[in-house]
Amino acid sequence: MDNTFLIYTFGCKLNFSESSDMARRLREKGWSEGENPAAIIVNSCAVTHAAEKKVRNYVSHLHREYPEAKIVVVGCYAALRPEEIRQWGGVAAVFGNRDKLHVVNFVLGEAIPEVPTFFSTYSSNDRTRSFLKIQDGCDYHCTYCTVCDARGESRSDNIANVLKNVEKIHEAGLKEVNITGVNLGTFGKGTDENFFDLLKAIDQQNLVDRVRISSIEPNLLTDEIIDFVAQSRVVMPHFHIPLQSGSDKILALMKRRYKREVFQNKILKIKELMPSACIAIDIITGFPTESEADFTDSYDFVKSLPLSYLHVFTYSRRPNTVAAAMKEQVPEPVKHERTLRLVELSETKKRHFYQEHLGEVRPVLWESEESDGKMFGFTDNYIKVSSPFRKDWVNQIVDYELTEDVFCRVSE
Repeated sequence: MDNTFLIYTFGCKLNFSESSDMARRLREKGWSEGENPAAIIVNSCAVTHAAEKKVRNYVSHLHREYPEAKIVVVGCYAALRPEEIRQWGGVAAVFGNRDKLHVVNFVLGEAIPEVPTFFSTYSSNDRTRSFLKIQDGCDYHCTYCTVCDARGESRSDNIANVLKNVEKIHEAGLKEVNITGVNLGTFGKGTDENFFDLLKAIDQQNLVDRVRISSIEPNLLTDEIIDFVAQSRVVMPHFHIPLQSGSDKILALMKRRYKREVFQNKILKIKELMPSACIAIDIITGFPTESEADFTDSYDFVKSLPLSYLHVFTYSRRPNTVAAAMKEQVPEPVKHERTLRLVELSETKKRHFYQEHLGEVRPVLWESEESDGKMFGFTDNYIKVSSPFRKDWVNQIVDYELTEDVFCRVSE
């Protein structure tokens, strides 16, 4: 039990990056991951009611399974409702997002140091890719969202330190960097640096083979960024852009900072310059006041765009948000039905996107995962494919023909 730990991560890639960093720091101090742990770290999510429930249930399960372990709950749920979590059985400490650097010191029994305004992290427990945190927090205050409260104001790393972390990732043998943050486009706020400058610097550094932008707001995805990605050797033709609604009325109520015409123009420009690009979007169903006409308007807009797939979220009423106080809440069965319709549309679009590239030969980065004698990898434009397992292909980029039998299931 001495010097053993477990980490469980819920939610976004940013949490995954931070969890990996905590695990690495503990291993550097002589700790190891294993059964019968002395400490368990739960990196929590609070984006929806369902996410919070999952965290609560899992902490309860962990306390029953490991009654002697010290459970430390960190992350967004911990930041929003620390007093509630302190009442849970087995919880020894609660740390919000700004205090995550304290977690390792607490587990080790060390003094708690001063925490910088921003701290960078990167994951290294995947043999092929790393999630690199370059930014945290958000100033947008969308009416449905608690991230501003949970993560604080927008703040970020500097280009010089990001490049040092990319060098460390390269030295660890990883081929791909996924740039993560809460609102990436605000990188460099308050300084003379910006996200476009960062992309150019990573491209010029020319160390890792692949860079992906995890998510960027449509109003911050500038034409110069799109133009740059189109000619970059390093930054992949893969975009994740949150739309949230295809109805201008709902976008205004959400306090999003664009209208759908802006979003449409970004999508069309990407496809004009990069016809093979993968474009994923986030969309929310059942936001308060969303009528059937509003949903149809949104659905038809999304259907008309050359998108690759959708991340569909059912609106979840979050405490202390403007949207939670709106009177015209959409009934749960209606929200559920709308979600299913958009999920079906997503599967159709993803199937079409895969079929568009049938017969092409594209570079695939192969992962170490093996299942039923197969290995898996992703093309430059994020098509997931499989192959009979070959050890010499792990963490290698191999030109590979896209045939019907190598495509992974659309729902995967």
